[in-house]
Amino acid sequence: MTGGCGFIGSRFVERLATAGDSVVVLDKLTYAGNLANLDGVSHEFVRGDIADREAVQRAGEGCGACVNFAAETHVDRSILRAHEFIHTDVLGTYVLLEWAREADARLVQVSTDEVYGDVAAGESSSERDALRPSSPYSASKAGGDLQVLSHVRTFGVDALITRGSNTYGPHQYPEKLIPLFITNAFDGKELPVYGDGKQVRDWLHASDHCAAIEFVMRHGQGGEVYNVGGDCELENLTVVARILELCDADDGLVRHVDDRLGHDRRYSLDSGKLHSLGWAPERDFRSGLEETVAWYREHRAWWEPIKSGAYREYYEQQYASRLGT
Repeated sequence: MTGGCGFIGSRFVERLATAGDSVVVLDKLTYAGNLANLDGVSHEFVRGDIADREAVQRAGEGCGACVNFAAETHVDRSILRAHEFIHTDVLGTYVLLEWAREADARLVQVSTDEVYGDVAAGESSSERDALRPSSPYSASKAGGDLQVLSHVRTFGVDALITRGSNTYGPHQYPEKLIPLFITNAFDGKELPVYGDGKQVRDWLHASDHCAAIEFVMRHGQGGEVYNVGGDCELENLTVVARILELCDADDGLVRHVDDRLGHDRRYSLDSGKLHSLGWAPERDFRSGLEETVAWYREHRAWWEPIKSGAYREYYEQQYASRLGT
């Protein structure tokens, strides 16, 4: 599992290890990689970059499959440093595909709904739709996806793609909307809402996302793409209101700030293909968010150290001028 110390990756490693699978984790341990996410989880760890051929071969020795969670993923950071995203999301994916080709192994590319770009009201993206990425992040993920499909067609590599919607849950790095707003609310700090806050996202609990990825890894057809949606489209302001309620925080903390450059208005996935094969999300958003808030409340020792140092520098760079601080 590449990126197995990150948010979704670590939960996937835990899922497979609990089921008795032997798991090797390859992780570069960038800012969002945290070994503490795998405390108590049986695995072998190799530190390395997925764009490093030698590290990939060392971690992949004897493995029959690779699930690629390793990626630069935050849109705001991609606007600041796009080259890092191209290195990991495009070149890194290529290196993994070459390993899979040589090892005759299966590769599952974990991608995102953002590669489809803005979706008009009343429509949903299907796996057959053209890719129209809007940000350096989504463009780099689209580039990785296209590498996968080209290796399937040209070299016969056994590879598949999953494209998930906005994922949330415990252990998520507090730069993303839900953990950022939860932890800020606990500390009585502003909740910086981009623009009018009416952007629509489809929310998927990490446990459901991991279940879908495992299903595709074990039962998916090589060369196919599978959308993984949470069937829960909400405006950002609706999510923010629920966070404030669960954190017992005042709505005066909400601050509307200058919107993100190139901000997509709405994402929506048609997950009918995966549903027809037997997978569907099980966690409802209300209880899932309640559980997530409780986890962050009980695990300050996990996130408080993160929201200092380099994170603090990034936060100031991203929000200080928007908040007028």
